[in-house]
Amino acid sequence: MPRTGHASKSKVAHYPQTKYVYTYNFLVKLTLSVDDEIVRKARRCAEALGKSVNQRIREYLEQLAGEIDRKALAEEYRELTRNAQGNSRGWKFNREEIHQRR
Repeated sequence: MPRTGHASKSKVAHYPQTKYVYTYNFLVKLTLSVDDEIVRKARRCAEALGKSVNQRIREYLEQLAGEIDRKALAEEYRELTRNAQGNSRGWKFNREEIHQRR
């Protein structure tokens, strides 16, 4: 007996059953031309952070691509400040001097 006042049978999409899904991540090799002195300095900086230049470049590209990990950046900042070996040579911060218009 047909129903009155109701829409006809709705169409239901049928999807094949999927048992396994595989995800593949491919790394792209990138060749850069960089001055030797810059590479030496970069190695020293990366080493001070306990990282490789490759790691630092990868992190920079992720940041450039918009995949910023703010927690990792905050941790890197803490690590940099913890290992800072700056020397003010006796200079003291003076707010008036810094804001003085020249």
